[in-house]
Amino acid sequence: MFIQNSITSIAIGSFDGLHIAHQYLISQVEAIIVIERNSGYLTPGYKRSLYTNKPIFIYHFDTIKNLTPKEFVDKLQTNFPKLQTIVVGYDFAFGKNKSGDSQTLKELFDGEVKIVDEIMLDGISVHSRVIKEYLKQGDISTVNKLLGREYLIDGDIIQGQGLGSKELVATLNLKVQNYQLPKEGVYASYTIIDNHHYNSVSFIGHRVTTDGSFAVETHLLDTTLPHPPISAKIEFVNFIRDNMKFNSLQELKAQIEIDIDNTKKVLNHAKR
Repeated sequence: MFIQNSITSIAIGSFDGLHIAHQYLISQVEAIIVIERNSGYLTPGYKRSLYTNKPIFIYHFDTIKNLTPKEFVDKLQTNFPKLQTIVVGYDFAFGKNKSGDSQTLKELFDGEVKIVDEIMLDGISVHSRVIKEYLKQGDISTVNKLLGREYLIDGDIIQGQGLGSKELVATLNLKVQNYQLPKEGVYASYTIIDNHHYNSVSFIGHRVTTDGSFAVETHLLDTTLPHPPISAKIEFVNFIRDNMKFNSLQELKAQIEIDIDNTKKVLNHAKR
């Protein structure tokens, strides 16, 4: 039997980030319907499943965008024949041109519709759009508070400039796709390789002192790996400084040493 044939309650939304408000919604249901829009994400695609133990069903936006509200509800009831309860957020909109809202859903669905009010934390609306704005500002501490965890990205390891291990400090360079990246700058972080967490200092931005190319790179603190990994994840703990241009590699290296010291202080504090 297909699992959806037995599901009686679902939550619907983009669930980008699976932040603390999302967690409240999905705590009330058996399964999650994700509307996938294929753009910059806090948690792309299937990676949402890392933050919940509930089954996830993905509706790609391009395949449903022309459905009327009634056609969308009919689709839900066809896909989930025992559906009794739908949970949505206060700003839920659906159907072609967002012509339906939560009240429309109540009119069209013959079961129970629960509407979750806006959730605030320290006066801040817990919303993916809000979290992305804080990311753009480099305010990682607020991002993490709203998410309920450290913000994470991942990527394959690629060849860097080759300057790090020779002139500066050794770094792992990541090719990151689909994620909303934080503001350009230096961050205290944890780098995860093969499920092992390493203290690290990470850089995101254009290498304005050297070749000007864009990079996502991380330096593992007090650690040397015997072999370069295939992939890695970075968890951001806090912002250290803005991206800056230096007059020489010597100046850059001196600043990196300061960044490392500041990162160690942040990570030591974070562990208390």
